[in-house]
Amino acid sequence: MAKVITVAQQKGGAGKTTVAAHLAVALSQKGNRVAIVDIDPQGSMSYWHNIREQALGEGYTGVSFTSVSGWRVASEISRLKKGADYIVIDSPPHTETEARTAIRGADLVVIPVQPSPTDLWATKATLELAKAERVPVKVVMNRVPANSRLAVTIAAELPELSEVTLGNRVLFASSLMEGRCATEIDPSSVAAKEIKSLVAEIVALLNPEEEEEVAEEPKAKKKKKALADA
Repeated sequence: MAKVITVAQQKGGAGKTTVAAHLAVALSQKGNRVAIVDIDPQGSMSYWHNIREQALGEGYTGVSFTSVSGWRVASEISRLKKGADYIVIDSPPHTETEARTAIRGADLVVIPVQPSPTDLWATKATLELAKAERVPVKVVMNRVPANSRLAVTIAAELPELSEVTLGNRVLFASSLMEGRCATEIDPSSVAAKEIKSLVAEIVALLNPEEEEEVAEEPKAKKKKKALADA
């Protein structure tokens, strides 16, 4: 059964689509079957995916894509769960029906927050909605300038804050213009490393049993070696 990641933020311009696209592509690069659902009427994710199809070819984008709205959102999520490992939802910048449905059906809500008071204030509504639906959240500081004191102040006010900060990097935006993402254009860049770290954190949060298996593996190897030495 697929894990559903809803990228949500009441305030527009917080970087939802950029974060959602980068998460989806990075998850796909790890060998996962990833579906993207665009329920934002603005359609930024749809524009990006159209460019991606033109660049890579229809059916060769590495992700499946759908754009839905209204009552179809819940049924589309249910349908996609049967054939995906992860579903990444780009939700609208308000807490109306579609956003509520996407949060309600999520295993995790990722909330990008720029280092500004208005982003901080707007985040509270999304946090309250996720809490009401009993869905875990991960708040991600986004577009953070280097050595930003304001970012430190804003971060101190945020609960469930990710250990990863996404910097104010040109590659995040410029890669989208090509229908791609930072991890594809320049895998060794700081931007790509930030996304990979965020994905690793999210995967560990959504799949704690895998972390336990990884932790147990070294113990098993030590036991096997001890038996061999004996």
